[in-house]
Amino acid sequence: MISGAALNSRPVTRPGEVLEAVPGLIVTQHSGEGKANQYFLRGFNLDHGTDIALTVDGMPVNMRTHAHGQGYADLNFLIPELVGGVEFHKGPYFVRDGDFASAGSVRIDYLDKTERNLALTTFGSFGYKRALTIASAPLGAGTLLVAGEAQIYDGPWDVPDRLRKVNGVARYSQGTQLDGFSVTGMAYAGRWTATNQIPERAVSEGIIGRFGTLNPTDGGDTSRFSLSGRWSQSDEGGVTRASAYVIRYQMSLFNDFTYFLNNPIDGDQFHQVDQRILGGGEVSRVFKGDLFGLPMENEIGVQTRTDSIRVGLFNTAQRRYLSTVLDDRVLEASGAFYLDNRVRWTDWLRTSVGFRVDTYYADVASDTAANSGKARDSIANPKLGLVLGPWFDTELFVNYGGGFHSNDARGVTATVDPTSSLFNTTRSPFLVPSEGYEVGFRNRSIAGLETAVTLFRLDFASENLFQGDTGTTEPSRPSRRFGVEWTNHYTVTPWLALDGDLTLTNARFSSYDPVGNRIPEAPTVIAAAGVTFGEPLGWFGSLRFRYFGPRPLIEDNSVRSKPTALLNGRIGYNFDNGFSLSLDILNLTNAKADQITYFYTSRLPGEAADGVADRHFHPVEPTAVRLTLAGRF
Repeated sequence: MISGAALNSRPVTRPGEVLEAVPGLIVTQHSGEGKANQYFLRGFNLDHGTDIALTVDGMPVNMRTHAHGQGYADLNFLIPELVGGVEFHKGPYFVRDGDFASAGSVRIDYLDKTERNLALTTFGSFGYKRALTIASAPLGAGTLLVAGEAQIYDGPWDVPDRLRKVNGVARYSQGTQLDGFSVTGMAYAGRWTATNQIPERAVSEGIIGRFGTLNPTDGGDTSRFSLSGRWSQSDEGGVTRASAYVIRYQMSLFNDFTYFLNNPIDGDQFHQVDQRILGGGEVSRVFKGDLFGLPMENEIGVQTRTDSIRVGLFNTAQRRYLSTVLDDRVLEASGAFYLDNRVRWTDWLRTSVGFRVDTYYADVASDTAANSGKARDSIANPKLGLVLGPWFDTELFVNYGGGFHSNDARGVTATVDPTSSLFNTTRSPFLVPSEGYEVGFRNRSIAGLETAVTLFRLDFASENLFQGDTGTTEPSRPSRRFGVEWTNHYTVTPWLALDGDLTLTNARFSSYDPVGNRIPEAPTVIAAAGVTFGEPLGWFGSLRFRYFGPRPLIEDNSVRSKPTALLNGRIGYNFDNGFSLSLDILNLTNAKADQITYFYTSRLPGEAADGVADRHFHPVEPTAVRLTLAGRF
């Protein structure tokens, strides 16, 4: 569990980066700032969210059967200052985690109220401006909280990002998390121009600069409106919880990754449209009891979700419509039942035994009749956990579990190629199983220091891979990952904390293919370290280091990315009148590194018709400063 205060103590470039507080998680960007982030964890390139399940206030962020990529998880609506806590899990070992959670899950909860109202404004390099207000006050028997945010940003790009976003939250709550309820409305809208990844040869040949673009009309807009509620009640026998949500989501995205490879006259820009309404909820009950006099809990729960989707793909030139590739309607629904039994057998032995059953249904109405159809699938997964100790302030733990991710429903029903490689014409499986194992220990023998070492393995029946020529994910071969993770958090004094983590992963396809067995974009080494200091009054600050190791870019490992090492810093002062002033310095060493690198074929004007296979990279922004003045009253 990570507190909101710890989350907000870190200097970050973009909202989603606050999740790098989760050890071993990398959050980056390969496009304009309004697009969903790219995520990496435990040897996975998770693209925009294929195998990491993200929720905010009980609402799923991952979008299934999405226009741009399966599991697309856009966190740009997140307001970090509203975060009360973050619960994270790694691996498919926890019964509440279903679709997209094989590598891990992150649950973000917002505050019901603030101790003091907050108003802040930030100005920074490259046209960065942000204003935020959060206020809460008693209303009747409860509390009303409102928040509003506005942000603009151009970035260092030759064609400015021109990010414009507005964000709002209103919540009414009564009681506590165990006995109470809340109703929350959220609204978000953003638009931007994107500088996507660019080919190395275009820079080396002087066609464009490092921050240039080959298509200045790439970009998009998105909006998200939601209404959600939660209720909980505790009694002597346990706790009952219920939550529900409805979300209206829209995305319009223009990308051009291959330039003139497919259309030598008008170029290869394409327009992806996703419009949907989704709703769902969860009901659970924790029963407290005993087994032969031993403390025991049983948790039982049901989850549902339904998406009504319009998803389209169109060929365009400078955002001008040329032709329709596909324009489909999809109704996708799912239900899940889970049960978990937790027993403390002795002072040194705890177990959890559970299982989860998920059922999916999809009805695809395609503009290509042969690709229409209905699909159903179900999957059952066991979840087992064992904790031994503590002995000498050390706990040993063992976990085993099955998980899964769903595939794009259109790929499940399709039988012909609609001139798009968004999915294979050989029908994809609807639900793809995974299986994970981990063993490790946690030690607290040094006062203030918690250190943990975990050995893990995860097998997938089909890997989802990013395809540069289509800008989406496609099912691929079975895979296996095994590795070691070492995490440390040391509270030296009440005002000084140190942390560091390291993940080493071996990621391979587990079936033979002469092209090779390396998984493109799978990171071998991820590391981070930091120091945070400060008290309620006086000086505060943070220094963060993040290392994103080299990765194979194609299956035979003959082409690799370069490593990226970044250093961010913050220094500030809290005054006794409630005001604070802070300065963030991002990319403190001005590293000329890459946010992300791909290898695929593209074609520039004058090149051969079959194009050139090349590295395509999105650079890290140069050193930037941001000054924030905040008042709490």
